[in-house]
Order: sequence, then C-alpha cells, then structure tokens
Amino acid sequence: MLDALFRFFFGLSPVVFGQGEFRFAASTGSYMAAAAVAVAAALAVVAYRSGRGRARTRDRVGLTAIRLAILAVLLVCMFRPLLVVKAAVPQQNFLGVLLDDSRSMQIADVDGQPRSAYVKNEFGAADRGLLKTLSERFTVRTFRFSSAPSRTTQESDLTFGGSQSRLGAALSGVRQELAGLPVAGLVMISDGADTADAALGDAILGLKAEGLPVFTVGVGRETLPRDIQVGRVITPKTALKGTTLMVDVVLSQSGYDGRQVTLDVEDEGTLVSTQQVTLPDAGAPASVPVRFTMNEAGPRVLRFRVTPQEGELVIENNAREALIDVRDRKEKVLYFEGEPRWEYKFIRRAIPEDDNLIVTSLIRTADNKYMRQGVDHADELVSAFPKTREELFAYRSLILGSLEAAALTGDQLKMIAEFVDRRGGGLLMLGGPRSFAEGGYAGTAVADVLPVVLDRDQVMAKGTVMRLSVKPTRAGAATAVTQLGPDEARSAERWSTLPGVTAVNRVDAVKPGATVLLTGTDESRAERPMLIFQRYGRGKSFAFLPQDSWMWQMHSSVAVEDLTHENYWRQLLRWLVDGVPDQVEPALTTERVEPGEAATLTAAVVDPSFVELNDAAVMATVTGPDGTIVDIPMSWDGEEAGLYHASIATRAPGWYEAKIEATRDGKTVGSAVTHFRVAPGDAEYFDATMHAATLRRIAEETGGRFYAPSSTASLADDLRYTGRGVTTVEEHDLWHMPIVLMLLVGLLCAEWGYRRVVGLA
Repeated sequence: MLDALFRFFFGLSPVVFGQGEFRFAASTGSYMAAAAVAVAAALAVVAYRSGRGRARTRDRVGLTAIRLAILAVLLVCMFRPLLVVKAAVPQQNFLGVLLDDSRSMQIADVDGQPRSAYVKNEFGAADRGLLKTLSERFTVRTFRFSSAPSRTTQESDLTFGGSQSRLGAALSGVRQELAGLPVAGLVMISDGADTADAALGDAILGLKAEGLPVFTVGVGRETLPRDIQVGRVITPKTALKGTTLMVDVVLSQSGYDGRQVTLDVEDEGTLVSTQQVTLPDAGAPASVPVRFTMNEAGPRVLRFRVTPQEGELVIENNAREALIDVRDRKEKVLYFEGEPRWEYKFIRRAIPEDDNLIVTSLIRTADNKYMRQGVDHADELVSAFPKTREELFAYRSLILGSLEAAALTGDQLKMIAEFVDRRGGGLLMLGGPRSFAEGGYAGTAVADVLPVVLDRDQVMAKGTVMRLSVKPTRAGAATAVTQLGPDEARSAERWSTLPGVTAVNRVDAVKPGATVLLTGTDESRAERPMLIFQRYGRGKSFAFLPQDSWMWQMHSSVAVEDLTHENYWRQLLRWLVDGVPDQVEPALTTERVEPGEAATLTAAVVDPSFVELNDAAVMATVTGPDGTIVDIPMSWDGEEAGLYHASIATRAPGWYEAKIEATRDGKTVGSAVTHFRVAPGDAEYFDATMHAATLRRIAEETGGRFYAPSSTASLADDLRYTGRGVTTVEEHDLWHMPIVLMLLVGLLCAEWGYRRVVGLA
C-alpha cells in the first residue's frame, strides 16, 4: 500500500530513489528563467509590503513566503532536476533465488493454504508467477535450502521436509556459488525461522562486504490466531536414579486465554506425571512446575506434552523433548559430627533405604577420639578428617554437624572452601551449639562459602533456644527438596501440620546470591531463615538451622509409618550430590544431532586435586545404534585448560554412547559415559510465526527490501536498480512528478484562500 502511494506521488519506486544520484540538467534558458523568477520574487515582496488592506504585518509576511515558495518550485523545475541511476541490462545479469524448503513451510496459515503453496505457485515453474517475471530480466539461478543450499531446477525438487532452517548458511553458500558472476542481487523467500546456532550476522557481514543486496519475501502470518506452545523445558543434564525432579515448563498461547489443558510427562512412552494447567494470557509466557521421579537408569527422553486443542494451526509445538542421563551409581557423602546427638542418629537412619547414597560418617566421641561408620576400607578416615585435598575430594558432598571451627586446622578449613569452589562439591552445615558463628566459623574460609552471613557479635547466648514452626518459601515450594506430598497443595498441607523444631544459631542475614527455601516463625511471630542455598564457584552450599529435625519423625503427633523425615533428608542429600563433577566430565554441544551431521564432544579433565590437566591422553569409545564401535582420540585445543574436543561422525539414527577414558603417564585419571541421540529435530515448529524482523534485518543491512507476498509486483523493477552487475545509466526527469503539480496547485490555492481571509483578494 505504502509502495503504491509512493509511486503515485513520485512516479518511481522507493528503490530507485534510494539508489539514484540527484543532479540538475540546467541550460542557458534555465539561467534566464532564474533571472525572471528573481524579478518576480522582488515584485512580490514589494507588492505585499506596500499593498493596501486590513491585513496585518504577519499576514503580509505569510503571503510573501507562499508566493516565494511557488516561485522557488518553478525555479527548481526550470533547472530540470534529474535522478541518475544504474539499471541492470536485461539478461546480462544473474539473480540468485533462495526458496525455503524446511518443514515450517507446511504450516497452513495463509488463507487455509500452506506457506509452501505460495512458493510453488510463484517459483514452481519457469513459465509462471514471479519466477517468469524475474526470468524475463535476469538469468535466474534457483536454490532450495534448509540446513544448506542446493540448486533446484524443477518443482519436484521442493519437498518442504527439511528439519532445520539456516538462513546464514544459505546466504553464504549462494554468495560463494555465484562468486565471479555479474549478480544483481539475491531474493530469499522464507518464513524467516532460523534454527541455526551460528550467528546470522557473520553471513550479513559477508554480503555487505561484497555489496550484494538481499530482497526478502516473508511468507506466513506474524501471529497465529490459535496456538499453544511448550516454549522451553529446563531440566538437568544428569540425575541420580530415584531422584524426584521439579522441572519448569514454559507455556505460551494465543487464542486460548484461561483455558484448562492437560500437561503430561512421558518417559519413553510411560506416563510419569499429569496435571491440569490454566493457560496464561496471550503473549505472557507462564512457567509451570512439574514434578516426577526418574526410576529408570540410562539415557531417558522425557516428552512434555499439552493435549492439542480444537482449532490449533500447529500441534507439533505442543510437545517438547528433553534428554536426561539417569545414573545408577552410589554417591558418597562425608558427614563429620562433633558430638553424639539425636540429629546424627536419625539422619543416618534415613539413608540406608536409598540404594544410591552412601553416608560415610565421622563422629567425635571424646577428645581426639572418633567413631567411623560406612567406610569402604580400613584406612578410610583412619586419621580422622581428611588432611589432603585428594582424600577430601574423593567425596561428592560434605556435611558439617555441631563441630566447632577450632576442631579443624586452618588448612582443613581452606580445603573445605576449595571442596566447594574448585572441586564443585556440595557443603551442608547443620544447626547446633558448635555450628555457624556460635562455633567460631565467622572469619574463616568456610564462612566465605556458606550462604549466610556470620557475625561474631550476634551469637546467641549459651543455652538460648528458639522454638520455630517451619514452612517453605515461595522459592522453596518450587524445589523438589521441600516436597512432602504427591502435589504442591498436599505438600504445603503437610508442612503446616509438622511439629515445631528448635534452633540455637542466630542468622539475621543471607548473602545476596543466596535463596531461602525454608523459613521458621518463632514465638514472637518473627520469620527466620531455616534452609538457605547458594551456588559458589563450581559447587553449592546449604545452611540448615534447626538442630532437631528428628522431631518430624519422633514427635507424638507423627505416625510410626510416616516417612516425612526420611523423604526430606533423602531429597536434600540427593540435591547435595546432584551435578557434582567427576575427574572426567563430558559434555555435548547439543543433546540431539541431525542424521549425517557430526556431534561435538568435549571433556573436562582434572587430576585428583581437581587441577586441570593439559597433558592427558583422552580417548572416546563411541558405540553406535547398530553396535559399531569406534575409538576417537580427543585433543586439547590449547584455549581452555583441561578441555578436550572430538568430532563424532553420525550415520544411522538412534542412540550413541560415548565412553571417555583419560590416562596420564600410563595411569588412569578417570572415565565417564555420556549419550546423545541422532534424530531429525523439531525446532521448525517452535516460534512458528513468520519472523518479519529477521527478514527485514537481512534486507535493510544488505541494501535490499522486505516484501509481503501481496507487494511483490514491484520486485522485478526494484532489482533493476541495485547498481550491481552489467548496468546502463538511466536519467529520470523529476520536474513532472505528480507531487510537483500537487505542490504548485496547493500553494496557489493556499495563497488565494489566505488573501480572501485577510481582505487582499
């Protein structure tokens, strides 16, 4: 519409004005006319200045200005203004046409027709549509693209089955394909969806460097009238078998405000969770917490799915898949307690039923006397608390009970801080008369790691006890550790009925990066933090203030068969060991790889003190879905300490297992196993609207234009004036543009009307 109006007023396309150079073609007569105009201007000034009538001075000035404007327009026309442009010579230039061949082009949001219908109608054959018009003026080279561009010569080449859209790769590939030819420009027909990890800016920079403009045509709707999308699922990469997870699922929708839908979670086809969800308002994504338990070991593909609703245009984006590597192994926790007490006894009693947790404990029974429990061999902890980093770092997490800081050496306190920061372990300090500031930890290296602020001047008087009722905070209710019931509502109800506990440690402030998960309300109705969590370096730390959580099992109001206490501590200790890195820690750039593409595998390798190793020999043994085994050496790239890389070629779809083993000087450093899946992606159906902003950016930054399908009638003409390839010079007179005549008539009418109003007519 705007383009048509521009042509009506100015007689030429905006592209011509954008590419052209403004000049005057003055002649001898032009200068004679200029002299006449100057005389007329002087006479106009004199006439209005000395004219009689009731007009005020400002009215005479205004009329003089209008008369001078009329004369100025006439003067410009007499000097014959021109627009000089370079126009492509017909059939002497090449034109690259890129057709989006991805699956998102099958979405039927264009008057009930798929987006691909426009592509077929306009570019399916050389004798029809827009392709015919372009072919009359250029030598057209047509390419289809999804993950990479390829030449196409007939409609049957277009399948619209590509599982990726890589706009940058397509533009760069076609630019290189046409290098050395006189190219007028590129035309891209697409919905603008870009699923590539690489930045589009690199491709645009290459086009700008060559001065190659891209004219884009956006196919599809910028908003879908009725659609539900599972936008994002935040899951851990690994989990311990039997762990209960709380996962945030982000939902968005249009056309279904306030509707209740069913959100299901499936593990390899088995339903593990289902719940009713009220959809948010359109344009306002909502995060929905979903709870489920990982009971099967191995690589698990979880499917988060909203039941499709009537009238949805795209149902493929109603489900999102996530890969979790569920590990069935025993994780070791070191528990150091300063005195025999009930809390120690009942925490240990809560763990034996968990097959994936081992609590190795060291309890002080008298001065310099300790009792060991749960050790693997006779030499473990034989000298009490570990004295070397290698010994301490062998554990996944550490619990410090009611133990004063003076019981540990300065180096041991520093080791504990490094256990969290460098090793990536989990630290939990329990409440007790010898814990926190009351235990002298303020000012130590351990205090730096804890999520609470310790103040020597605010310790509680000896024997002071606070009685508290504990409940989760809003943040705590969204974590798995505080879930005491099958759903959030019943969990909150269970917390409200638990017996009170006591605390002897005063904590008034938490650190800026910490999160309070449980609070306690004392007898004066003041709230105090009870369970606090924070990330620190590679690891995490917790502070648990109650000194007698065992009351949640032994209080008279708690039934004998009630497992609240056991479940709470199992969940907390599982979170404590969750995500703690090994000496060999594998990672993949993506959990799913397209068939035929290479997977990039990395491995971080450290020694027993968790210092990065750059001289290790690292080998990845990859087992394909057909049982084929390939050994692939991994190399250190010299950029990041301890990080090794390998590229794994894939062929058949299915599961691939990569077992990584690192050795140094012939001795094993460590090993790890990871999995990835080879399968077509589904990213094409997410954010499935037409991305006009992306297509406009490509066009504007390269010197092209963006078109809707309804406005492509001017595309062929616009391409003639890119100034590239084999060109000829054209001159377009501007003095006879319709806008000039309209301006003159408007000024004359304005002068006459003004004169009538002020009484000079």
